[in-house]
Amino acid sequence: MSATILVWALVVAQTFLAIAMGCAAFRLLIGPRAQDRILGLDTLYVNAMLLLLTFGIRTGSTLYFEIALVIALLGFVATVALAKFLMRGEVIE
Repeated sequence: MSATILVWALVVAQTFLAIAMGCAAFRLLIGPRAQDRILGLDTLYVNAMLLLLTFGIRTGSTLYFEIALVIALLGFVATVALAKFLMRGEVIE
């Protein structure tokens, strides 16, 4: 019984994460300002990381967890670099 609940919870979580990724992609493409687009990109990579984590839980493979960690690290660095570029006009001083 608990395995069935886990499978259904993962399916629901993956569905909601896919919908959230669609909303973030919409903000990334349609966003009127650059700040909105960066926020959409940030949300998109967080949702992609969480989707990979749910795939990892569902399949029991550790590869998805490692990929999610790489996405989180690269996404954080990219967000900081883009924010710094928007504030100062340059990334490297």
